[in-house]
Amino acid sequence: MKAVTLGAHYDGKQIVLDEPFPLEPNTKLIITVLSKQRIDDERSAWLLLSRQGLENAYGEDEVEYSLDMIKAPNPEYERR
Repeated sequence: MKAVTLGAHYDGKQIVLDEPFPLEPNTKLIITVLSKQRIDDERSAWLLLSRQGLENAYGEDEVEYSLDMIKAPNPEYERR
């Protein structure tokens, strides 16, 4: 079997895959334990990068667009 990286978590009793994946009995696994701090730091870094990208895309005096300015709405868009 080709090596695959799968997301998983420990529920307090056993390791649980985050998404279904077919595993045969006695399949060899390598487990890497990630610290919560590392995950939080990485998430913070991605959020900062995203925010910087948005700040670069929009100027300080960017116009606010209201819904009544839409000329042709996308029928596949779901409002939230």
